[in-house]
Amino acid sequence: FSGPFTDVVTTNLKLRNPSDRKVCFKVKTTAPRRYCVRPNSGIIDPGSSVIVSVMLQPFDYDPNEKSKHKFMVQTTYAPPNITDMEAVWKEAKPDELMDSKLRCVFEMPNENDKLNDIDASKSAPVLNTSKQDGPMPKPHSVSLNDTETRKLVEECKRLQAEIMKLTDENRHLRDEGLRLRKIAHSDKSGSPTALALRDNGSNSLPSLLVVIAAIFIGFFLGKFIL
Repeated sequence: FSGPFTDVVTTNLKLRNPSDRKVCFKVKTTAPRRYCVRPNSGIIDPGSSVIVSVMLQPFDYDPNEKSKHKFMVQTTYAPPNITDMEAVWKEAKPDELMDSKLRCVFEMPNENDKLNDIDASKSAPVLNTSKQDGPMPKPHSVSLNDTETRKLVEECKRLQAEIMKLTDENRHLRDEGLRLRKIAHSDKSGSPTALALRDNGSNSLPSLLVVIAAIFIGFFLGKFIL
């Protein structure tokens, strides 16, 4: 039986009947509370075999017990027209019984194997850390090619075009205001205050649009760069 013994450990026994008669068998152990044997008795036909599962129950391993548990497989020829297995064993004569004795051996994992497993578990986080320290920036550079980034680039281009358009309109309105101011000055008609307010009103709206567009561009460019 190979440890650790924190769970059920199963070992199989193969019993074969090489004779030309049916054989009854029974499996006994010196530690019946420690083992579950299935089947623990039965009949084997001539030339046939049967597998017996011996299940060791979980327990606290004690090195002093590794050679104390024993099994014995008893066999006898089955009488004709057998109906009661218990009666067969009670009525069997000592010279009709055959037996084979087995000694249990408990094996724990090698201490060197344990050390290797511990070293492997310790080295694994180190390898993962080295991977994170080196290539981790690459996924960020690759992620800049996704759909969201392309949308941001296109939005920045569109806002730049809007700024250029608003700048042209602002320049046109400024020129138009200068032309109207010259006409008003030459005709000496209308209130200078009213003309100044009209000029300021016509120039302030495009300037405000340019400022708003510039703010949006700065926001999207800042998000794209980060």
